[in-house]
Amino acid sequence: MKIVAASDLHLHPDARTALLRQAEQADLVLIAGDFANQHKGLAGYVAPLEAIAHKALCVAGNNETVEALRDATTIPVLHGTAVETHGLTIAGLGMAVPPLPPLPWGSADLTEEQAAELLERIEAADILISHSPPKDSVGHHASFGDLGSTAIRAAVERLKPKLLLCGHVHDSWGARAMIGDTLVANLGPVPVIFEVET
Repeated sequence: MKIVAASDLHLHPDARTALLRQAEQADLVLIAGDFANQHKGLAGYVAPLEAIAHKALCVAGNNETVEALRDATTIPVLHGTAVETHGLTIAGLGMAVPPLPPLPWGSADLTEEQAAELLERIEAADILISHSPPKDSVGHHASFGDLGSTAIRAAVERLKPKLLLCGHVHDSWGARAMIGDTLVANLGPVPVIFEVET
């Protein structure tokens, strides 16, 4: 099965166009959050993505809330939840974990404890989508060091998905790592193609 995935679109029209173009040849489209910029521009930006809503799944980033994203699109928004599609269990968790330093625009964040509670609801996952990366993997920031989540890493170690797709840390876009047999990929806004056996 062909999956096209991206994260951190941040209102960029070229990124959206590229995703829509790649989606034409994909069985499934996965988007790991941050459609908006500082909670602005969400509805207008995601409107064209309705064309691929029938084969897409997403999580919210820290630039939009889960509720705002669910109000703005018919694409299913995973948040401590999982769905079955194409013979795969796909689970997701949105928002920034752990919380970022206080920002004037109000980043949508979760504590590690809140994230762990939501992730504990997930019983199985072939693919896990999270806005934030797991700890000690693909979340290195040039100024702040590792911004990865211990709760997300624990979920990967427990669930052992084939893929963990994330974003959030722009400095690590394109980075990949392994946690056990799980491929962890920090996506970024350029669409990435994965071939997954079902």
